[in-house]
Amino acid sequence: MAPPKAFDFTGDVAIVSGAGSRMAGEIGNGRATAIVLARQGAKVALVDNNVEWARETKRMIDEEGGISEVVQADVTSEESVKNAVAQTVKHFGTVHILVNIVGVGGVIGDATKLDLEAWDRDMRINVTSMVLMARHAIPEMRKNGRGAIVNLSSVSGLLGGNPSLLYPTSKGAIIQMTRAMAAQHGKENIRVNCICPGMVFTPMVRGRGMTPEMRKARIGQNLMGREGEGWDVGYAILFLCSKEAKWITGAILPVDAGTTAGKSDRPALKADSLAETNTGIPNSKL
Repeated sequence: MAPPKAFDFTGDVAIVSGAGSRMAGEIGNGRATAIVLARQGAKVALVDNNVEWARETKRMIDEEGGISEVVQADVTSEESVKNAVAQTVKHFGTVHILVNIVGVGGVIGDATKLDLEAWDRDMRINVTSMVLMARHAIPEMRKNGRGAIVNLSSVSGLLGGNPSLLYPTSKGAIIQMTRAMAAQHGKENIRVNCICPGMVFTPMVRGRGMTPEMRKARIGQNLMGREGEGWDVGYAILFLCSKEAKWITGAILPVDAGTTAGKSDRPALKADSLAETNTGIPNSKL
């Protein structure tokens, strides 16, 4: 008898919030996650507030023969989230996997200067949205006797020294929220884990006007001297969602080329070598 196929998601239904990407054809964390889940056989609900961004992700999945549906939702609204989960069940019959990607850099400033209304808004986007998604996805997982949730945090939730107050605070909250959820739902065979990406070059980062010099400095902060991309985050999420990770819950996994492990003693890459570290090769060939 042949051994079971590893990382086979056939029959699984996944919800990925923030499954779109602001640039056509470009790969952010949410789009990469949705694509790799679909490649492995999952049916994927592409949840995004921007329908056009999600439709582009669906187009890319369709080209590879995967199965997905676009579901529009504002993840800060409970009614909208409830509807998104209901639409997923209508399309695919159930929910096994939830990946919470949505997040913003948020309001800038220290406690004496930041706008408190903006603080409340951005905490709701970064943290409360994940609570709302879990609130309505978990009852569907209970029906199946299993589930996997992955929350996206950041190395900023693990390290000090961030000039912002909102961003590291919200990302640190996601880490502790993940641990609490893992403790609460472990006996239900619902696993809850967290990914903490380092300085990954995504369309969101590119949209902030990242210069070659700024990218060089970012690369110099990790132990491998390489720049990360959405695929790196997507495959880490794929593992934590998989049946192969069935004994892993409450884990906080940095995906950061060693940024949180220590300081690098290697020189930063030259700007003209960036093309070598980000080849543009489809990740199925990496």
